[in-house]
Order: sequence, then structure tokens, then C-alpha cells
Amino acid sequence: MVGSQSADSSEHEDQPSSREVWANGICMKTSEVEAKLDEGNIQEAESSLREGLSLNFEEARALLGRLEYQRGNVEAALHVFDGIDLQAAIQRLQPSLSEKQQSRKGRSRGDSQHAVSQHAASLVLEAIYLKAKSLQKLGRLNDAAHECKRVLDAVEKIFHQGIPDVQVDNRLQDTVSQAVELLPELWKQAGCYHEAMSAYRRALLSQWNLNDDSCSRIQKGFAVFLLHSGVEAGPPSLAAQVDGSYVPKHNLEEAILLLMILVRKFNLGKIAWDPSVLEHLTFALSLCGQTSVLAKELEQIMPGCSGRKKAALNLLRKSLHKHEQPDDLIALLLAAKICSEDSHLAAEGMGYAQRAMSNAQGRNEHLKGVAIRMLGLCSGKQAKVSPSDFERSRLQSEALKSLDAAITFEKKNPDLLFELGVLYAEQRNLNTALRYAKQFIDATGGSLLKGWRLLALILSAQHRFSEAEVVIGAALDETAKWEQGPLLRLKAKLKTSQSLPMEAIETYRYFLALVQAQRKSFGSLRSVSQAEDDRVNEYEVWHGLADLYYRLSHWKDMEVCLGKARELKQYSAEVIHTEGVMLQGRGQVDEAMSAYINALLVDPSFVPCKILIGAMLSKRDSNALPAARSILSDALRIEPTNRMAWHYLGIIHRVDGRIADAVDCFQASCMLEESDPIENFSSIL
Repeated sequence: MVGSQSADSSEHEDQPSSREVWANGICMKTSEVEAKLDEGNIQEAESSLREGLSLNFEEARALLGRLEYQRGNVEAALHVFDGIDLQAAIQRLQPSLSEKQQSRKGRSRGDSQHAVSQHAASLVLEAIYLKAKSLQKLGRLNDAAHECKRVLDAVEKIFHQGIPDVQVDNRLQDTVSQAVELLPELWKQAGCYHEAMSAYRRALLSQWNLNDDSCSRIQKGFAVFLLHSGVEAGPPSLAAQVDGSYVPKHNLEEAILLLMILVRKFNLGKIAWDPSVLEHLTFALSLCGQTSVLAKELEQIMPGCSGRKKAALNLLRKSLHKHEQPDDLIALLLAAKICSEDSHLAAEGMGYAQRAMSNAQGRNEHLKGVAIRMLGLCSGKQAKVSPSDFERSRLQSEALKSLDAAITFEKKNPDLLFELGVLYAEQRNLNTALRYAKQFIDATGGSLLKGWRLLALILSAQHRFSEAEVVIGAALDETAKWEQGPLLRLKAKLKTSQSLPMEAIETYRYFLALVQAQRKSFGSLRSVSQAEDDRVNEYEVWHGLADLYYRLSHWKDMEVCLGKARELKQYSAEVIHTEGVMLQGRGQVDEAMSAYINALLVDPSFVPCKILIGAMLSKRDSNALPAARSILSDALRIEPTNRMAWHYLGIIHRVDGRIADAVDCFQASCMLEESDPIENFSSIL
């Protein structure tokens, strides 16, 4: 029998003479076998394989057929496969494998025999699969489908309870997965559409141990077939229906359900994004006039997938066109919500929110509070990119007014309480912000991390550091271990602000150990989003340590930490800025200036670099003062509550002889310093 070393063939397409096959731990070059095949001596070629690799008749023929198929001799491969009694081979393998599945005794010897049986099954099943592929290439599609069906029938006979999740030969699993995908395609090509329907449902309902990619390809193929075949499938058989589960009534419903499952898999990071799925889903939903459903689904995707949110907004724009449904309240609110998350779309969102307020009448009046809230969020976002101080102040005032009005409609809405808390905190109305933060924690039962973070930041802005530590400690007790990263970062910064650098370093070390333990614990089972979260968390540890070592003037340690951070985020304005700070601390002023400029090239709105460039220019001759004043004014446009920007702007005004302006700037800086949090309030949004 084929040994546990595997029966795979190792091919070198560019050097046919070096082609090799492996079986029973033995490697054999196929040059002699190929020469006999070229002469038409199939039996002699078969004998060479049997003797050279210690194979039985069926295994030798299966390997021989595979070799002919790989050489492109499809008809010759088919002739070889026809000479194998595949059904007899399967019957011999069936009791061997089923017994091994039931028995758990005699592990060492039993496992070895189990591996031998699986490799033998792999060869036999692959022979049937390649026979089906050969028939397909020869245009004998019905025969090909019947042969492919034999693979799946054989698997169900060999594995009565489905293919086990573990200890399955990789080649066997690959053959089964390929056959499951091929069968419905063969029936479609043969024009047997009802058989194709059955094959698709069999593929999705039976236990084939398919991976996410293979299963998703089948789901997509079935959905497309349901949409465009013109053949009514009807509901699945009663045997396939689960009590209490939703049963699609017709093709369109079943196709939409399959495509929505695929979208959900994209969101969970289980499979790669496929834009064609969105196109098919758009078409399906447009047939029943429900394109807004797609927009809602896309709006709920995970943070970071901004491209798909733009696609959702584009769909809503079309849905709200004057020739479609311009007064659809739900679509207006959804469009406003998407726009409220992007400063560059905020003005458009304000328009949607105002239209929603006008349409929230009669039976929809209960949604007026939502519309007012969306107007407030969009106004707040628009204020952040407003070019003038007057306009920014007006929009901030409108944002606060709208959110305060919305709370009268939705007094127990946790999201609204949180948004009010953040807005008041950003405007340094800390007592009111504290009240809303506590109300948010009460409303959510302390189950959401962002509420604890907001409360800790507000307390740190009030210089109540010990109370902030108590809050962080309580939050850590309430939070799952793998989600504690943001809290640990805050804890480290609290220690730093209290001049406790060694305790801060110890907190960062624990944070790093947690990230590494999480990566090791989940291993390859991590989703794409989990892996990205791990990278972000580890980056924050190294960058936080680099900043801490800067404060201690430990340049070598700082350099090591920056190197680690750079490996995780190569093009990060934060890292380049910290490199500049290190260079400036070492007295390398010109190199530091270059680093700050490079950081702004990566992120033109990165405020810390603007401030440091303005500060460095203010120390040069008077010709540099206008440039320094301009860049600091731009920093304040982006972040009006940055105390250091006000401080350096005051220095420039003083040097320039504008004493009254300097006094105003210094006064603003002092007031902001009294309410400066350990981390920007915007970091929790």
C-alpha cells in the first residue's frame, strides 16, 4: 500500500526527464516508465511502477493514469483509467477506513495503518476524478459528470459520518474538494440543470470538510446559477431542512441569502473581498426593489473597510435620486450616518439629515431625534475641516445644540450619551462631559470599553490621576483579557504623567506579553481583522516605549523600540515624528527638521510635526517668523485645543512685537494645560 511518506508526484515542467513519483517512502524517476508509455507498453510501464514502488495493481494504474494526464495525453490516460476496477478498490478500502474511524486503540500501529489506507483512498479517488477531467476535455460531459459523482458517492461510502476534521490526508481532501466544485459545473455544461441544482445543494449540505474559500466559490456559483439559469429550483428537500430555520421560497430569495452569507464572510475576514459578489447582490436586490437593504448591510461592515462604505453611499445616492425615492427616511438617515464618519462628506450628510428631519412626520415622527442627532454629528465633523475660526465656532455650536435637542427625543440612547460626552470633553466642558460619561456607563452596564476610556481621559484632564487609575483597574476587571490593550496603554500613560516611568515600562511589557500570547494562542485561526489588531497593538507598545525612553533620555533603548515600531508600520508619520524628536534631543537639528518634513509628506495633517517645525522656525532669524506663524495657525485649525501650538504661537507674537496677541495665546495655553488629557479625546472615536 502507499506509505505515509505520501504518494504525491513531484514534477519539473521545464525538465521532463527529472519528473519523479513518491510512494511508500520510495522515490522513483519516471523516465523509464515514460519511455515505455511512449512505446505503447502500458503493462510494462505498470510493472515498473509496481516493482519500483511496491504498489498493488489499482495503485500502479492510478499513478500511471495520473502520469499520462500530467503529460497531456488525455486519451491515453482515459485508456489507463478504464483498465482499473475502481469499484472493487473502493470496497476494499471502505471497511479499513471506517474501522479506523471507530477505533481509538493501538494508536501507534493503528495510526500507521490508517495513514496507509487514506493514501490508498487518495490515489483511487484521484484516479476517478482525473478520469472525469479527461472525459470533460474530450467533450463527453455526461460521462464526466457521472464519473465525478462516483467520487462523491465513494467518499460517502468510505466515510459514513462525513470526512473527519483532523487526520485527513491533504491530497485526499484536495481531491474531494475539487470534485465537489467540479460536479455542478459539469452538469451545467451538459445542460442538465436540475442535476446541477442537486449537486450544488449536495455540496453545501453534506459534510465534505471544505475550507472557507472552496465553500464560498460553491455558494457564489450556486447564487449566480439561481439568478441567471432561468430554471426554478424550488425549496430544498424536507430532509435537508432544519426545524425553525428559514426556507427560501424561490430562486431569488435563495440567491440573495447565499450572497448575503458571502458578504458576512467578507466582513468577518474569512475570505478575500470579491467585488463581483456585490454586483450580483445589487442585481438581485434591484429585482425586488430592495437596494437599500444592500446599503444597510454594507454600512454595518467592520471599521477600516471604507471602500465598501463608499459603495454603500453611492447606492444610497442613486436610491435617493429625485426620480427614485428622494424622501425615503431610512435611506436618508443611513446616508447621513455614513457621511457623519468622514469630515469630507459631512456637508453632504448635513443635507441628508435636514431632509430626514423634514420627512420625520406622522408615523415616522419617532425618528426625528435620530435625524437631529445625525445633523449634530455631521456638523461636528464639518467643523473640523472648516477654514475659518468663525465658521468652525458656529458649526461646533450647532453640533452641540443639535445633540442636546436629540437627547430630549432619545434620553436612553447610549450612543447619543457617549457622543455628547466626547463633544463636551473636546470643548473642555469637563464636568458636563463627566456626567454624560457616567450616564453612558450606567446605560451600558459598563460592557463597552470606550465608556471606561472616556471616563478615564476626562478624569486625567481634571488631574484626578488616582481616580483615573481606579477606573482603569475596574475596566480591566470587566474586560476580556484579549481586549485590554487600549486600557493598558492608558494605564501606562497615566503612570508616565505621574512620573512613574518604571511602572509605565512594566505595564507596556505586560501589554506586549499579552499581544504575543494572543498571537500564539490563536495561531492560524486568527481572522484578518484579528491579525491586524495584533499588529496595531504591538505597534502601540513599541511606539509608547520609544516615547517613554525619550523622556528618560535612553537613546539606545529608544532606537531599538523605534526599529520594532517601524517594522510594523513602515510609513507612519508617528514613527518618523518620534525619530525627529530623538534626533533633536541629540542635537541633530537639521536631521530632525528633515524627519518632521518627511512625516508631513506621509500625513499632511499630522499636528505634532507642524508644531515642532513652527517651534524650530521661531528660533531662527526674523525672516522665518511668518512661515512659523502660518504653520502653527494651520495646526490650530486642525486641533484648536492643542496647548503647545498656542504656546509657540505666543512666543512668535512676542518676538514679533504683538504683545496683546502673545498674552492671549499664553493665556489659552495655560487654560488648556489645566484640562489637558493624557491622550486626545478623539482617540476613542
